[in-house]
Amino acid sequence: MTTYRIAPSILSADFARLGEEVRNVVAAGADMIHFDVMDNHYVPNLTIGPLVCEAIRPHINVPIDVHLMVKPVDRIIPDFAKAGANIISFHPEGSEHIDRSLQLIRDHGCKAGLVFNPATPLHVLEHVMDKLDLILLMSVNPGFGGQSFIAHTLKKIAAVRAMIDESGRDIMLQVDGGVKVDNIHQIAAAGADTFVAGSAIFGKPDYQAVIDAMRLELARV
Repeated sequence: MTTYRIAPSILSADFARLGEEVRNVVAAGADMIHFDVMDNHYVPNLTIGPLVCEAIRPHINVPIDVHLMVKPVDRIIPDFAKAGANIISFHPEGSEHIDRSLQLIRDHGCKAGLVFNPATPLHVLEHVMDKLDLILLMSVNPGFGGQSFIAHTLKKIAAVRAMIDESGRDIMLQVDGGVKVDNIHQIAAAGADTFVAGSAIFGKPDYQAVIDAMRLELARV
């Protein structure tokens, strides 16, 4: 039986009360916290760094899932590991040596992931499946929250699910971008098991009601 995980993205949280926000969303049933790092270089936005990760770590007992939208990545990986990240993922375009960057994450005691934008091909996966704990497929172009789900990502999800199953490895398949109650069933049916949702959760007054509704949809898969 598939284990489904819901990972609210703090990109859509109220940063003036971030500790309270992450405590509330975990109490509402979140399985992990998704932490979006943007550098205004690889993507056209600037967000948060290791100090914020370190600040929220004492507030929650679920994994912190750090998504690095930065280039280059190697310099900052150890900082996030030290700040309390449990999972660190990055884009292939952010590293000159992908295998080395994945090993760097693992050497610092974190789980390692690769992230693919909507138009990024998947061929890199053929060479690094043995170093992956997570594969994240972006279903929007990264840089901003609140975007709509790109439908052709469903075919990509199915393709990656087949690759994971063929490998026999325990690798999470995460989807980020436009995930909400009315499409999470379709995304899960394509093969995803971990779901990043930002404005769909933090943009609503009752976090638990949204997460519960998502779980009801996932139970139908």
